[in-house]
Amino acid sequence: MMVKPIALSSEREEKAVGNNADEEHTLNPLIQQQSSNDTELIIDSVAENAISKAVISCDFSQRRTDTCVLQGDVRIQPSSSSVVLAMSPRDGLPENTTYSLRPYARKWETPVMELIRPLSISVSAAHAARECGVRHAVPVVVFSTGGFAGRNFFHDFSDVLIPLFITSFHYRGRVRFLITNFNERWVNKYAVILNHMSRYEVVNLDGDERVHCSGEAHVGLMSHGELVIDPTKTPGNYSMADFRELLRLSLSLKRRSIGERKNYSKPRLLLMLRKGSRELTNKREVVALTRRLGFKVVAMGPEQTKNLSRFAGVVNSCDVMVGVHGAELTNMIFLPANATLVQIIPWGALRHDCNHEYGESAAAMGVKYLEYEARKEESSLVKQYPREHPVFRDPESVHRQGWDTLWAVLLDKQSITLDVRRFRRVLQEAMRYLPP
Repeated sequence: MMVKPIALSSEREEKAVGNNADEEHTLNPLIQQQSSNDTELIIDSVAENAISKAVISCDFSQRRTDTCVLQGDVRIQPSSSSVVLAMSPRDGLPENTTYSLRPYARKWETPVMELIRPLSISVSAAHAARECGVRHAVPVVVFSTGGFAGRNFFHDFSDVLIPLFITSFHYRGRVRFLITNFNERWVNKYAVILNHMSRYEVVNLDGDERVHCSGEAHVGLMSHGELVIDPTKTPGNYSMADFRELLRLSLSLKRRSIGERKNYSKPRLLLMLRKGSRELTNKREVVALTRRLGFKVVAMGPEQTKNLSRFAGVVNSCDVMVGVHGAELTNMIFLPANATLVQIIPWGALRHDCNHEYGESAAAMGVKYLEYEARKEESSLVKQYPREHPVFRDPESVHRQGWDTLWAVLLDKQSITLDVRRFRRVLQEAMRYLPP
């Protein structure tokens, strides 16, 4: 199912979406973090259907993302990339109440954030604010599908889908998504998931000349880390388990847990195969090993991942997932609970970073985690560098040269030939995790 940008032309059309849309709009308490970088301003509102006190609360203190929540008479002007909280004149109102943020949850990566359209957020007198072209009877969330969105599963989930869930889940579907840097291919790919987060069609703000009005707007997405949700920081204490349940429902995944009935006798092992960077060069030996141990092997490459629903179903049918460190491991998000992820870590003192990205995430998802760290003899780097090179003698020195060097030297050009005898012990441990 494809999600198409909405093209409303009147207030009447907007109110026709859903049943009793106006009655569905219930304002939620603001989550206001106390920090020296937080900003909060409360003013009187003159909007007929707004709350009695208009509130703007911004948080610029987080490492991963900036966010602003506005309640009252909110007017979003795509043509000027501005979000305005309209209010009546009031004595003592602070002047120059204007903030700027880029609504993408990766703010520490400056080159990427420069590709995200900045939004100006301000307070303005009601008579100076532009008239509404379309009124949304439910809260809106404004975010970007630019940056790394569409590059791979890791960034799609870590940068957008999980932060969008964190930001919007407490609305229980009574929320509309307004998107800048609109990536139509990305939106269509994840339409079935977006349709379970919101009851309404998404809005493409790019090139939209209308002013969008709402009683509540959340600009920017909250983010807690790579592929994780911290329940203590969510409005309803929801977690990765809730996100995975939403995925199960939206993608019609059959298994919640590996203990549930299945229509096959052998445990299934999904072997994620890469091409080029971090490729597994002796995959036939690895497949033969897993079969000897009693697994039914399902080998999948990048070409099989294009159909999201179909591929997620394959992942969900498996009990163990094995792959070399990379974005493909994000697919563990579709595994049933208590399944096992086996991450193969390339040579180069990469264990800490690899564990941070996928080991910690697996635990948050209720997935067991095992890792296999390749030795230098298993790495193709032995054919590229002499044995006395820092790549082997002091790989941490490569790390200290920065991410670009680390990527170019240790990740982008490395392939792995597994020592199947040593790897056998890891698979035997994964087998012990399976139910009888």
